[in-house]
Amino acid sequence: MLGATPHAQRVDPNPDPGQRDGVTGRDGRAVGLCWHGDPCVPSHLSHGLMHEVSRTSAVPTLSTFRTTRVTPLRTYQSAYQGAGELLDFSLADAMNQEFLQTRTNEKVELQELNDRFANYIEKVRFLEQQNALMVAEVNRLRGKEPTRVAEMYEEELRELRRQVDALTGQRARVEVERDNLLDDLQKLKQRLQEEIQLKEEAENNLAAFRADVDAATLARIDLERRIESLQEEIAFLKKVHEEEIRELQAQLQEQHIQVEMDISKPDLTAALRDIRAQYESIAAKNIAEAEEWYKSKVSDLTQAANKNNDALRQAKQEMLEYRHQIQSYTCEIDALKGTNDSLMRQMREMEERFAGEAGGYQDTIARLEEEIRHLKDEMARHLREYQDLLNVKMALDVEIATYRKLLEGEENRISIPMHQTFASALNFRETSPDQRGSEVHTKKTVMIKTIETRDGEVVSEATQQQHEVL
Repeated sequence: MLGATPHAQRVDPNPDPGQRDGVTGRDGRAVGLCWHGDPCVPSHLSHGLMHEVSRTSAVPTLSTFRTTRVTPLRTYQSAYQGAGELLDFSLADAMNQEFLQTRTNEKVELQELNDRFANYIEKVRFLEQQNALMVAEVNRLRGKEPTRVAEMYEEELRELRRQVDALTGQRARVEVERDNLLDDLQKLKQRLQEEIQLKEEAENNLAAFRADVDAATLARIDLERRIESLQEEIAFLKKVHEEEIRELQAQLQEQHIQVEMDISKPDLTAALRDIRAQYESIAAKNIAEAEEWYKSKVSDLTQAANKNNDALRQAKQEMLEYRHQIQSYTCEIDALKGTNDSLMRQMREMEERFAGEAGGYQDTIARLEEEIRHLKDEMARHLREYQDLLNVKMALDVEIATYRKLLEGEENRISIPMHQTFASALNFRETSPDQRGSEVHTKKTVMIKTIETRDGEVVSEATQQQHEVL
């Protein structure tokens, strides 16, 4: 356990061994006492130091260290009769008793400070352990968890992208097949239009042929009627000729009778024979001409009718062929329409299914990206916590080093011999009133550490120190 003696010497965090033994102030005058050879840490200095440690620990990114120069605990004006006068031993005994009492009180206070310092050390160790745990946790999260999760999500994203690419290729093939079928359908429609035009032309030709056939039929009927009239005329002429012949024969018979009765009359038989021969030749000629004309007309009409019949038969045959082609094309068009409808329905179903799957994939990708963003935010939060703990650790390390230097300085200084301390007490002079005032000098060190993170990763890190003397 450390002892304590009153003193008012200014504490230097880095004491010089050549100046530790002095007890003078800034102006060279005596400003305090130090009795015995025990190590001493003033109560007000220890209390101020612990106050500064606790106050500095509350700020993780800013470490402030103060080294305070303090005034004497008390002055002993009654111990002096003038400057440079020596004290008697009775007064020294009284002062010694008072110093012993003060020393006892300061020992108790220093014990409390030591207990607090031990608790502080335990707290520092606990924080270091927590810091190590947090560092291990951050390293584990940084090295394992995000990588594994990212690899898993990236593999799932790659699988989803492959499925989307396969579906896109399948959709492109279906669209190409649809376009080919549409082209075939357009070609078939064009062929159907051409066949319809050919059918219309055939029907027009058939109508024209029918008009020709009707005209030929009318001409044939007219010719038949004329033939009948000619035949009737020929029959009538035959009857007339026969009547004339009979009349002539009757006349010839009568004339023959008259010739027999009258031989002196001229012979009319030769004349009648000539007349008959002339009439017969004329009738035969007329009959031959009529038959010839009738045969020629009948032959012409027969040829025209045969020709029209051939054309009509050919037109009917072509019309039947066109009808068969139209029926086959109609059946083919109906089949293609059914195929096109089924393909369009399949395409719509595939588009709807692809749209639903794409929406599901987009939702999955958005969810995975949201999880990745959440993991990055959590990793950034862990990094910030780690950085805060690291800043706290650095501040505590600096404060511990400073406090260790203060303790080492005090331990080195308590090795002053007892007689030197007592002699310095005898040579103690009264401090001037203006020097007994409270003097406080503060040295503040500000450490600013800037860490820039982006998407949970440390991008840059900078440290800046500022020294101020208050």
